[in-house]
Amino acid sequence: MILSVSNIEKEFGESVVLSGVTFHVNEHEKVALIGRNGAGKTTLFRIIVGELSADRGNVTIAKDTRIGYLAQHQELSGDTTVYDEVFAVKSYIWALEDRMHRAEEDMKHASGEALEALYREYSRTSQEYERLGGYAARSEVIGVLRGLGFDETTWDKQTQVLSGGQKTRVALAKLLLEAPDILLLDEPTNHLDLASVAWLETYLSNYKGAVLVVSHDRYFLNKIVTKVVEIDNKTSMMFLGNYDEFAEKKAMVREAQRRAYENQQAEIHHQEAVIAKLRSFGREKAIKRAESREKMLDKMERIDRPAGDPRGMVLKLTPHITSGNDVLTVTDLGKSYSGQTLFSHLQLLIRRGEKVALLGDNGTGKTTLLKIIRGLVPADSGTIRPGAKVCIGYYDQEQQNFNESNTLFEELSDAYPGMNNTEIRNTLAAFCFTGDDVFQPISSLSGGERGRLSLAKLMLSEANFLLLDEPTNHLDIQGREILEDAIRAYEGTVFCVSHDRYFVNRIATRILELTHGTILSYDGNYDDYLAFRERREALAFGSPENDTAKTTQSAGSAVRSVVPNTGTASPASTSASRKDTDSKLDWQEQKELQAKQRKLQNRIATLEQTIEQCETRIAEIDELMASPEVCTNSLRLNELGLERETVEEALLAAMTEWEELT
Repeated sequence: MILSVSNIEKEFGESVVLSGVTFHVNEHEKVALIGRNGAGKTTLFRIIVGELSADRGNVTIAKDTRIGYLAQHQELSGDTTVYDEVFAVKSYIWALEDRMHRAEEDMKHASGEALEALYREYSRTSQEYERLGGYAARSEVIGVLRGLGFDETTWDKQTQVLSGGQKTRVALAKLLLEAPDILLLDEPTNHLDLASVAWLETYLSNYKGAVLVVSHDRYFLNKIVTKVVEIDNKTSMMFLGNYDEFAEKKAMVREAQRRAYENQQAEIHHQEAVIAKLRSFGREKAIKRAESREKMLDKMERIDRPAGDPRGMVLKLTPHITSGNDVLTVTDLGKSYSGQTLFSHLQLLIRRGEKVALLGDNGTGKTTLLKIIRGLVPADSGTIRPGAKVCIGYYDQEQQNFNESNTLFEELSDAYPGMNNTEIRNTLAAFCFTGDDVFQPISSLSGGERGRLSLAKLMLSEANFLLLDEPTNHLDIQGREILEDAIRAYEGTVFCVSHDRYFVNRIATRILELTHGTILSYDGNYDDYLAFRERREALAFGSPENDTAKTTQSAGSAVRSVVPNTGTASPASTSASRKDTDSKLDWQEQKELQAKQRKLQNRIATLEQTIEQCETRIAEIDELMASPEVCTNSLRLNELGLERETVEEALLAAMTEWEELT
């Protein structure tokens, strides 16, 4: 175990943000921290790294553990270039290189003992250089820069003129090259294109250290994590598996909790009816029996009403009229900016009912194409022809037309006067506006909040052809799932640009790839698109599956080689330190110390085994409670609930003792 978070509580004024948050991260483990926007994920990260203090609870970090933290916003100033900023991470390597070069020059002019001394110094330095991976260091740094989307044309840019997203990518590159024992990453994929996200997935999957990541990118989480910690209703729950496995288990737990609550409520109502009936008899024995039942009812441990399932909220998109079969026809379309051709001679046909996703690297012209279709940007050549009875609804994060003096509630109420208060609140809640948020003025909204409000208005429109430019960017996971369900059930046509592969995978019936100025079309969703590309590339290179496996293995080896473990003391230095200590103690004291150390190590190992057993049993109980034969049996549910509490207490006690011993 490398990190333990135990019963963390945090309040800001009268608002409780975190309460009883408990989980742990093992060495080499990849863990997701998820929750709705505002659930306290970033606050928890800041508590772990010491930027904030918890009101109650403890964060325990194993001895000599190095933590690296990537915040969502980075401040880089000064006149250093991207290249110099990132290469400075390996300054200890470059210092060794300089020493080796100086020694080589000095050896050319030395002789005798001086030459021997220089040779010994050169040998020691070169061994250290090799141990720290010096011969691969430049390739490692360049590989990380390119993997995160920095090609050679951007290396000489000064960091102070970079965009916010570029600064975050520079900070991420530096962090990966530092290779701490545990990485804390807050939304690391926000400013990456698909190729860079895929590279980062491979890198983190092969990373030697532990990773704790906050992300709304479910496809990314499915690829790298083996455990999910969810912050919900201010507290935490821990699930083994990737995101899809978490979602399935969470649904089972929620269903078991609902059935347990309903079964108990039915039992309570039954007992209350029996008590009322006994009292109505008016006889002494009947009254005593009624009182006995009342005492039993008072002692019953009441199950709290489970929180409502956010995915129970449904958005309905209903086109006002049905369009013709051919919704959009694009012929010989061309567009250039400043002499640079984005695309030319584009041919495109979208038919009614299709859900089409447009993919491509940053800068290929995806957003420009949507704006041309909407009539916001003129094309240089070609024609755009909407079909019969096509009514377009357009979502663009940069252009939102609102009445700035309105509140959010008033904006929807004015636009859709037929909606009642509950419908308006439910719609706003689906896009992460809850409570008093709905009464804040539009003029006070951030860019992301304005984007979410614009998306909410669009989802209520009666358009039959939706153009969506990155619609999930400012939504949490639950908001994305609600939007996905709405689009999947939508009877109209959708053409969207998105980097959210999970979203694309769920809604797309066809993929268009904008590459090298032209469009390639693939039937199916994102997984189908990937499979087709892999087959096409295998055929293009004439490599059978075993060659592909070799390539993957080679790439993985390269990734592993760029994560040197520089934060752990070498066996030689540890041994030397131990000898220095032992020399100060007599033989009896040494034996006693060794015995205590063995006892301590054995106890820590036993506690870690106990923690693992408790987690396994809790997972087993959750599955049992969700099973059809148990969830209808209130007696068995109560037994399992009591056992779960006992096991959770044992888990907390073991983690507390582990914290004290470590």
